Amino acid sequence: METIVIGHRNPDMDSVCSAVAYAALKERLGEKGVRPARAGALNERIAFVLEKFGVPQPEFLPDVTPRVRDAMIKDYVGIRPDQPIAEALGLMSSKRLRALPVVDEDLRFHGTISANKLLGLVMPSRQTAQHAREVLASLANIAGTFEGLSLTGVLSSTEETYALVVAAMDADTFADRLRNLEPARTVLFVGDRENVHRTALQGGVSALVVTGGAEVDPAFAAEAQAAGMAVIVSPWDTATSVIFARGAMIARHALEEVPEKFDGDAPLELARRSVALSNKFIFPVLDSEARLEGILSKSDFLKGPSRQLILVDHNELSQAVPGADDLPVVEIIDHHRLGNRPTETPILFLNQPVGSTCTIVADLYRRHGITPERSVAGLLLAGIVADTLNGTSPTATETDRRFLAELGVTAGISAGDLAAEIFAVGSPLQTMSPDKVVEADAKHYEEKGLRFSVAQIEEVTFANFDSQREHLRAALRERVRSEGLFFAALLVTDINEQNSYLLVEGNDDFLRSITYPEQSDRVWFLEGVVSRKKQLLPYLTECLARVR
Repeated sequence: METIVIGHRNPDMDSVCSAVAYAALKERLGEKGVRPARAGALNERIAFVLEKFGVPQPEFLPDVTPRVRDAMIKDYVGIRPDQPIAEALGLMSSKRLRALPVVDEDLRFHGTISANKLLGLVMPSRQTAQHAREVLASLANIAGTFEGLSLTGVLSSTEETYALVVAAMDADTFADRLRNLEPARTVLFVGDRENVHRTALQGGVSALVVTGGAEVDPAFAAEAQAAGMAVIVSPWDTATSVIFARGAMIARHALEEVPEKFDGDAPLELARRSVALSNKFIFPVLDSEARLEGILSKSDFLKGPSRQLILVDHNELSQAVPGADDLPVVEIIDHHRLGNRPTETPILFLNQPVGSTCTIVADLYRRHGITPERSVAGLLLAGIVADTLNGTSPTATETDRRFLAELGVTAGISAGDLAAEIFAVGSPLQTMSPDKVVEADAKHYEEKGLRFSVAQIEEVTFANFDSQREHLRAALRERVRSEGLFFAALLVTDINEQNSYLLVEGNDDFLRSITYPEQSDRVWFLEGVVSRKKQLLPYLTECLARVR
């Protein structure tokens, strides 16, 4: 089972750094298969911090919806188109399979071959009994099915429709019967009846199978060699040899079409629905060049997920990576309001009223008596610095400030110096397009059936705000329209002056309920407001209650 530690969509510093640090803690504790990931693009400041402390960017997972590739059998058992169906039956029997994929040397998928189809070929029904003795195969494959020893003639690899005939009679009766056969396409199975052997030779029979491992008279073998008749010795009795010989047909002639073919990236649930009424046993998973990547059986759809999630810095599914509701969530480490769905089983849910999830993760290191590596300490420090504005935000607690000091020692840089470096990296208003600004750190919420989003960016000055104001409003309006939101808001915070501008687009009644000083149309000045979580969100939910 793979465990993914992941923050919310539109990741910020705290969500990325806490995911990496918590995955590292799990590894230090001896847990296997735990890795960090991110649900969105990194901004310049996050990328700067990761590079500064020499930490690779966590894998980008824009969607964790279970895919066909997650459930398919990669190490499948298959058969080539030119292999006898006897070999297919052997594989099915030994592996307890009901069907096999047929693939060539280049892994091109040709179809499937099922036990039901093969049973009909080797054990025909009464309705097709008149053709029961016929087999489309080569002499080489016929002999191969019963491990025959070639004494004379050539075992051709050319396919013919041969009649498998058993000479369970005396020579005279067989001679009469031979007149009704096509000798050149007859394979005669007989024991040590030398008189029948000679009758077959005189009648021009294509191949003679001497069963039971019986010895063949050398003089007769010489005559057969001169006449070009193939003489094959089978170690098995006559009945068994004939049964084996019926499996000489190659798989190409027993193919079954499978209408349901899948791409590995297809959602598993959609694949499950499409095969629900199918009578096939296995379904191919193909790449773009029709090569077989794996197979799915109906039982594979019953398997549990191959991965599970640990959510950090959020607990509401509306903010989680797409597909999170299809996977088990086994832990949540967060410091926001509760908005999680019920879980099917008990999970570790650690929610503390501190300013940063990185503070909680740092405290978990302390509880386990583990000192984080310098690089991890640097990430934890950066997460707390960013989320608490270096301890000055109203959300900051004494616990946050204590870890700012402690982690600074381990990381080899003070919180103040790191804060100066982080906030000196590119202004979002200058380096990002307006549509990216309003979605870069946006969090989605739902309150009494109303969906809305609130984004926040941090600047060291409002110098670039006025020139971008109308562009940002337009981007918010488009967000409301495209996502069907009740409203969309953006908080632009000056981390030095500890003030913010609030831009909101959406429902007119809601906008009229905002009581902060309106600096310009649909733009409000929020003095002393810097925290989305502790100051802005509670206020906006109060406004929603008044509108409702």
